[in-house]
Amino acid sequence: MNGKRIILGITGGIAAYKAAFLIRLFKKAGAEVKVVGTSNAFQFITRVTLESLSENKVYDQVFGEQNDYTTEHVALTDWGDVFVVAPATANIIGKLASGIADDALSTSLLAFDKQVFIAPAMNCKMYAHFAVQENLKKLKEQQVEIIEPAQGFLACGYEGWGRMEEPEAIFARVKDHFSRGDSSFAGKRILITAGPTHEIIDPVRYIGNHSSGLMGYSLAKELLARGAHVHLVSGPSTLNPPEGAELTRVTTAREMLEACLEVFPECDAAIMAAAVADYEPEEPSANKIKKEKKRKAITLKLKPTPDILAELGKIKENRTLVGFALETDNAENNAIQKLKKKNLDFIVLNSLEDQGAGFSYNTNKVSIIDNNLHISRYPLKQKTEVAFDIASLLEKAIKK
Repeated sequence: MNGKRIILGITGGIAAYKAAFLIRLFKKAGAEVKVVGTSNAFQFITRVTLESLSENKVYDQVFGEQNDYTTEHVALTDWGDVFVVAPATANIIGKLASGIADDALSTSLLAFDKQVFIAPAMNCKMYAHFAVQENLKKLKEQQVEIIEPAQGFLACGYEGWGRMEEPEAIFARVKDHFSRGDSSFAGKRILITAGPTHEIIDPVRYIGNHSSGLMGYSLAKELLARGAHVHLVSGPSTLNPPEGAELTRVTTAREMLEACLEVFPECDAAIMAAAVADYEPEEPSANKIKKEKKRKAITLKLKPTPDILAELGKIKENRTLVGFALETDNAENNAIQKLKKKNLDFIVLNSLEDQGAGFSYNTNKVSIIDNNLHISRYPLKQKTEVAFDIASLLEKAIKK
């Protein structure tokens, strides 16, 4: 990103404080940064902080006396290579989607004719509102890149979707934008599996796990951003599918195997990020199993589910195959055995022993082992950043 010019738009939300960290990341990578702020943004972060970190004055008035030009919004947008709005409130999202220009930030956005990134940040009820979702959909259709918010505790006291993505993940998305011209994924077809599988006990019960599908969905987004054709085979998940992915929804391991066997022969690579159940009931009940009055114990006989990764390993030929391993002990040795046994090109290992890693977190801490037994160990990161690392290694593997 050396020499790249970033316009950073900041709006009035508690996440505005994260803009300071984002500026530091851009500057450290060699980029230049100029900030455009709304009047409410300075209720959360000071102009002095922003100007000190960016080493440029902040633009917040269309006709300000300190502007270099009377048409500062045009001169600024001519200068910038990309425009990043982080945090982006429901207000600025609505203005951009509707073509409203009534302050420095909205006016600058309408004058900008290159790539725009929007990182929404708001209360979870506001984010779920039909108007906000329609505005985001409209922006996506106009090739505005939406950096989806994360799920978690919000400053308002609620818990849900709406927390602005972390600065490191936003930085990674912008960095990837500048490197896409060198990507080898244009014209490549990638199969990705995501989420859990639910193995049926009876019409109302199942065997499953805590996987949300976030890792697989993050991988799909990352590879789509690099120009790949992505076929996403997803187990049950409440996540919104990435825009542009070809989606097949499944429930059980057997359904996932069937979908993968159909898609894989047409693909250049597969990343098997799904947390597939290892066992399924031998004889699922057609009717709900009634609870006995005396609440006696019942015996549920299980059998192994199909080994999807092993089946693809048998037929992979010249395709690249990536697996995941979640271990609680002897982790690296177990992952290496899985790598060899299932004919993988590399395996992504994460451990439940690491705080913040594994299921139900937006973060993960992984080690990646290739078939030469070279191990790359990474610190705890957002799953969007982990997806960036995995995609970069896959790119190198495909080029070989």
